[in-house]
Amino acid sequence: MCAVFLLYNHLDFGSKKNAEIYKIFTITIPEDLDYMGVFDDIFEEYTNSHELVYVKTTNMGSMFRLTYHVSLRDIAKEKEMIDKLRCRNGNLEISVSRQQTTVSEL
Repeated sequence: MCAVFLLYNHLDFGSKKNAEIYKIFTITIPEDLDYMGVFDDIFEEYTNSHELVYVKTTNMGSMFRLTYHVSLRDIAKEKEMIDKLRCRNGNLEISVSRQQTTVSEL
């Protein structure tokens, strides 16, 4: 039984059905805002998991562009979460896109 679960987990079984919960959030913040953990409380409230995967300076170094991989708890609350993120980042740019699945689907 355990081997079957590990196989399903490794193959990302059911990923197409749950694909809408896996998102990429790209958030721009001013350089004076410490990007380490700045959104952790919001992500803890709205996601099952989140990971900061990329940090880039932009606008001649006056801003950071942060990229997170997240797994949403409830897709119906995505806009509510974005509104809280906008309050925290000073209403700078936020983009949301779907993550690519790791396994090709037939």
